[in-house]
Amino acid sequence: MTQPAHSNNVYEVVQLLAEHGFDGMANAMQILFNEAMKIERAQHLNAEPYQRTDDRKSYANGYKNKTVTARFGKIELQVPQTRDGEFSI
Repeated sequence: MTQPAHSNNVYEVVQLLAEHGFDGMANAMQILFNEAMKIERAQHLNAEPYQRTDDRKSYANGYKNKTVTARFGKIELQVPQTRDGEFSI
C-alpha cells in the first residue's frame, strides 16, 4: 500500500526542523501551508487530483504564487485555484 503524498511532506518538515532548528522554520511552514491548501482544495472539490467522481464540484486550475513575510522569514506560497473561482483561502 502506498502512502499519501502529504505524509512524505510531513517527513520532510520534521527532517528540516531536526537538521536546521528554527533556521529551517520558514521552509517547514511553507511546505505545511502549501500541503494544507492542496488538501482543502481537494475537500472543496469533493475529489482528489485526477480522480473521477460524480460528486466533483469543479476542477483544479493551477496555482497562484504569493509571498508572505513572517517573523521567521519569507514564505513562498502556491495558492491553489479552481476553474469556477469559488475556492479561496
